[in-house]
Amino acid sequence: MEPFTLDELHAAHALVQTAMPPTPAFAWPLLAARFGCEVVVKHENHTPTGAFKVRGGLVYVDRLKRERPDVKGIVSATRGNHGQSLAFAARRADLPVVIVVPHGNSVEKNAAMKAFGAELIEHGRDFDEARARAVEIAAERGYEFAASFQRDLVMGVGTYALELFTAHPDLDVVYVPIGLGSGICGVIAARDLLGLTTEVVAVVAENAPAYALSLAAGRVVETNDAASFADGMAVRIPNAEAFALIARGAARCVTVSEDAIAEAMRIYWTDTHNAAEGAGAAALAALAQEAERLEGRKAGVIRRARTSIWP
Repeated sequence: MEPFTLDELHAAHALVQTAMPPTPAFAWPLLAARFGCEVVVKHENHTPTGAFKVRGGLVYVDRLKRERPDVKGIVSATRGNHGQSLAFAARRADLPVVIVVPHGNSVEKNAAMKAFGAELIEHGRDFDEARARAVEIAAERGYEFAASFQRDLVMGVGTYALELFTAHPDLDVVYVPIGLGSGICGVIAARDLLGLTTEVVAVVAENAPAYALSLAAGRVVETNDAASFADGMAVRIPNAEAFALIARGAARCVTVSEDAIAEAMRIYWTDTHNAAEGAGAAALAALAQEAERLEGRKAGVIRRARTSIWP
C-alpha cells in the first residue's frame, strides 16, 4: 500500500466531517478505578453507521466518483460494518451498491445495510467465500469491486486515530482490534505521521487467531475457520499488506478469549452504560488482560463498533 501524508490524512478528515462530527474520546473514571490506569475510550460506535468503517467508505467513494464519474456501481463482501460504510457513502453519491454476506450473518447488520440502500446477497459459509462471490458479481455487472483493505479505507479510518491522538497525544499505549486490518493500520500510520511514541497493541480473538499466528510465524498464516462471536474479527485469511504494516508498527499482539470478550461487554455496560458487540469490546478485554503492566499509565481502547445506550 502506498503511504499517505499527514496533509492527505487531514484532507480525509475534512471530508469525513462533512458527514459526521468527531467521535468522543472519554476517560471513564470507573474503568480507571477498575484497572488502575487512565482509560480513554475512543467511541467509534458514535457514527452514522455505529462503526468506524464509515470513515473509509466516505473516502473511498469520494475518490472513486472523482476519478471514475461513470462508474456503474460498487460491490463488496462484509460481515457488516464495511458494507454499511459503503452503503452509507454510496447513497450520498447516488451509486448502486451490492453487498455479499455469508449465510448466518447478523440479522441486525443485514437489516442496517438494506436500510442504507444496499442490495444484499447471502453466499458462502464465511467472509472469504462471500468475497469470492462478490468478485464474480463485479465482473458480471461491470461494477467496481471494493476490497476490504486498501489505501482509501486505511486513510479514512485513520481519521479516528488523528482525532484520538490530537486530543490525547500523551497516550502510552492504545489497544486496537484486528478484523482485516484497516483500523490498526490507520492507527499506526497516524501515530507515525504525528511523530508519537504510543505503543499500538494488536488484539485478536482466540477463535479467530489468523493474525496472531501470522505475526508469530513472520508470514501470512491462514486458518480453516474463524468461529468467533466477535464477527468483526472473524477472518481466516490475513491481508498480506495489512500483515506487513502491522508486523512493522505494532508493539505486540494480544489474544483474548470469547469469555474475556463477553466480560468486557459487561464491563462496558456497567462502567460506561454503552452496549458493545464482541469486536467493539475486544480492545478492552486485552487491556484487562494486561492491566498489571499498565498501572499508572494512560491507555486508549478503540470502541470500534455498535450502538451506544445512555442512561
